[in-house]
Amino acid sequence: MLASRLPTILPILTEQQAQETAAIASVSDHGIDLANWLKPPFRAPHHTASAAALVGGGSNPKPGEISLAHNGTLFLDELPEFDRKVLEVLREPLETGHITISRATRQADFPARFQLIAAMNPCPCGYLGDASGRCHCSSEQVLRYRARVSGPLLDRIDMHLEVPRVPHDVLRKGSPQGEEASAAIRDRVVAARGIAAARSGKPNSALSAKEVKLFCDLTEQGHKLLEQAMDKFGLSHRAYHRILKLARTIADLAGSEHIAVNHLSEAIGYRKLDRRV
Repeated sequence: MLASRLPTILPILTEQQAQETAAIASVSDHGIDLANWLKPPFRAPHHTASAAALVGGGSNPKPGEISLAHNGTLFLDELPEFDRKVLEVLREPLETGHITISRATRQADFPARFQLIAAMNPCPCGYLGDASGRCHCSSEQVLRYRARVSGPLLDRIDMHLEVPRVPHDVLRKGSPQGEEASAAIRDRVVAARGIAAARSGKPNSALSAKEVKLFCDLTEQGHKLLEQAMDKFGLSHRAYHRILKLARTIADLAGSEHIAVNHLSEAIGYRKLDRRV
């Protein structure tokens, strides 16, 4: 439910983005949704989806879910239940923003710059860390379950969040009054993206390694904190750059010109699955 609400806080598509999305839909079997012309696409394939369904394929290559989610969101629920070989084909598109499908008679290149959101249980029974104490999964069982998703794929996911069970009284009473509406959150997102565009001409997520060094500078204290995190959790160079880009985004959302230690700490704190069980 949380994932499906993400489009409500995302900026509407630009005319160019909308045209790209419509062009992809026009060559697929789904058609163009004129009623939601400027709305970022949201795709949520079932975990039984094949590699061809996810990335595209066929004798006459057609775009898959990752291209239908271009300029929008791809949501993969029950992530460990997807075939591991299917998930591995996501690694290259997540880096490059496009997918090339080769056949004997032709080759097709489809755009695939999407925001990936995935959900999974913390353990096989789903109750690890729950206050009820119902989980009896061993560390080995938890590790085997999480190992269904490869390290290189997890490395490409910027934020690993734990979502606790919602208490019954909260479900009964509903959301408290005074909570922010999606429109207000979207305004902050639009403002932060505007800051990034004015600084580098692109979203922070699209910064190259050279641009990260230029636009994501840290204080000496920040460098020491990141170095400690790298050593303690065994983070990769890819994770290093992703943490910096995320910290830059957190700072932009806070309206801060520089990345402060608290922005960097928050970004590091989101790398939950890089730590041991």
